Amino acid sequence: MAVPNPAPNQVPDHDASSEQRLPNDNANAEPARTDAAGARRTAIAELLRRIAPVADELGERFAAAGHELALVGGPVRDALLRRPTKDVDLTTDAPPQRILELIDGWADAVWTIGIEFGTVGLRKDGTELEITTYRSESYDPKSRKPEVSYGTSLHEDLRRRDFAVNAMAARLPGYEFVDPFGGLTDLRREVVRTPGRPEDSFSDDPLRMLRAARFASQLGFAVAPDVVRAMTEMAGRIEIVSAERVRDELSKLVCGRYPREGLALLVDTGLAAHVLPELPKLRLEIDEHHRHKDVYEHSLIVLEQAIAQEEDGPDLVLRLAALLHDIGKPRTRRFESGGRVSFHHHEVVGAKMTRKRLSALRYPKDVIADVSRLVELHLRFHGYGTGEWTDAAVRRYVRDAGPLLTRLHKLTRADCTTRNRRKADRLRRTYDDLEARIERLEQEEELAAIRPELDGNEIQEILGIRPGPLVGRAYKFLLDLRLDRGVIGKEAATDELLRWARAEGVLDGSGGSEGSEGSEGSEGSEGDAP
Repeated sequence: MAVPNPAPNQVPDHDASSEQRLPNDNANAEPARTDAAGARRTAIAELLRRIAPVADELGERFAAAGHELALVGGPVRDALLRRPTKDVDLTTDAPPQRILELIDGWADAVWTIGIEFGTVGLRKDGTELEITTYRSESYDPKSRKPEVSYGTSLHEDLRRRDFAVNAMAARLPGYEFVDPFGGLTDLRREVVRTPGRPEDSFSDDPLRMLRAARFASQLGFAVAPDVVRAMTEMAGRIEIVSAERVRDELSKLVCGRYPREGLALLVDTGLAAHVLPELPKLRLEIDEHHRHKDVYEHSLIVLEQAIAQEEDGPDLVLRLAALLHDIGKPRTRRFESGGRVSFHHHEVVGAKMTRKRLSALRYPKDVIADVSRLVELHLRFHGYGTGEWTDAAVRRYVRDAGPLLTRLHKLTRADCTTRNRRKADRLRRTYDDLEARIERLEQEEELAAIRPELDGNEIQEILGIRPGPLVGRAYKFLLDLRLDRGVIGKEAATDELLRWARAEGVLDGSGGSEGSEGSEGSEGSEGDAP
């Protein structure tokens, strides 16, 4: 069932012809008012011009040289949906080197990072464009790299594209609308369908199966039954695609407006078993006594509740953490006496699994670290009871979360999916109180910058030791002291350090150093301290 389109559904009707001449703005407007088809074509032309202010000039340049040029794909689709677009994609029969010749001296800047695939990028009057030679690409059954060949026909270039809604174009100059595969009709019906047989399309590029799920997430469109069937039958083919390409599509899906739709499609077709196998494994069987929740459904709800708290657009780290926060449960599930089910330490196991999966998908190191840390910390709030938080516990909570504290707040709140209203209200009030206490302590103690009251140099001077691992041990002791007791002053901190050093055998009774751990030749310095 299609989810309502987020943009106003005013897609112009599609008439019988696949190529329609769209009048310029200065054309006689009177026929357009009396000709419904002409009015629709005019509307399309106006939409297309908004996203390509320099397209006409460039089209005339190519036409004068005897080459074709057309606005194509996503920009055309998004213009017809009244959606903003950052991309201006064009296609041409001119080979890459000829493209470079035609824009030489006209473009303000040119880049050729994708020229091996037939793409040249440029900037003109603040507008960035990409021009790609007509092409077709396909995968060898055993290769992760597609074979690219150039073509000479716009129609054939559109035929090789992933979906009919992306297989529309507007020739330049003049804006002749080209829609040989009914993409405009699909936009009105809010459906994702391939230009030809989906089996052929997915054989050419298996990544298109993930793209179908991504469009379900981004647009809220339904995926045609024959496309879903092909995705299910060919799911294993996705293994041939590189981890980086899979990662990029998965990220776009997760950051879509309707990620539940896309993720459900991945699970239902079996694609998730190949790209994110931890997700379908969350579908733990529910016994007749309902002794534990459906973890899969719970995770999707947590994802939606986390999204509802976003303030500045999609947050990939938060969304991945919400989706993966319970992936350790299947491995840690135990059936206890009295019909209970436990998942002890699933947050620790889940953090390791998250790190392994995101690494396999080639996510950046900072994303891997942040997401896995949030998974590890997502139960920390519940470990402190129902409100009996000491100041020391609050300090440790803030210290452990570090720069992820705001995201941890959102994840923790999102993780409450109980239908028991009283329990939900109690958890909310408890967390409200925690946040208030964090704010108060932040003002009093600058929690985010908590450090021991003695630094590494002072530790060495007081204990009479040289740089080495012992400095790090002493630093950790003082940090724990700071977290437990707050600010006690340097004099009291010095007394506590000396007391610790004597108990550890670092100092003799007179205060002199007994240890040789920091002797000449030991590595380390103040940097040994965290």
